[in-house]
Amino acid sequence: MNLISLHAIWLGETQCRYCAVRSSALFAGLEESDFRHIHQPINERTLVPSDALYRMNEPGNTLFTLRSGVMKLVQYLPDGNQRIVRLLRDGDALGLETLVGPSYQHDAIALTDCEICAIPVEVINRLGREQPRLYQELMTRWQRALSEADVWLTQFSTGPARQRVARLLLHLACPAQDSHLLLFGREDMGAMVGLTTETVSRIIAELRRQGLLRDRGVNLHECNREQLRRIADGEA
Repeated sequence: MNLISLHAIWLGETQCRYCAVRSSALFAGLEESDFRHIHQPINERTLVPSDALYRMNEPGNTLFTLRSGVMKLVQYLPDGNQRIVRLLRDGDALGLETLVGPSYQHDAIALTDCEICAIPVEVINRLGREQPRLYQELMTRWQRALSEADVWLTQFSTGPARQRVARLLLHLACPAQDSHLLLFGREDMGAMVGLTTETVSRIIAELRRQGLLRDRGVNLHECNREQLRRIADGEA
């Protein structure tokens, strides 16, 4: 874990191989002078799969940006089963709720190797007071998160199991024609669509047999978007 000031990152003095704060969408509209007098350092963190960034109800005073990787936000049902309520990818922000409340609302768990910047809420609040453009971007991020939550509620929690899995693949794994995808674990996929691990495994096996998912190495696949779309729309 490395410590570096926001000003140093904005100036490009960090050796980060990925995006610096300067080029992050969250800070893209700000100038060097906006960071000059903010001396609190941020943490650069590295996570491996299954590492927890934070836990639900844990006190929080830090907002995070995901530079690279995929993370899941998890909530738990009364019976102890988990539901994945959202996935986050490169450039997404985590922990926005700490700007308005005292604790985190989910478990944030790494699904892949992840590179993360941890920014104190105090820094965001100060920049927000001095530069309203930052809060405009935060509002955009909140709206994006709400829209994504609507998709998960309407697309992945309703309909037959085969439809749900097809929708998940289209939305998260193969959004572009002829794109390659790395399938998530079956337990995680089940937690995304409200199905058992066994049901998801059976459907993925059926899609493979039908040629709609084609293996290209260890867990790497190609997908037939046209046929998956027909399944997702209930036409097949």
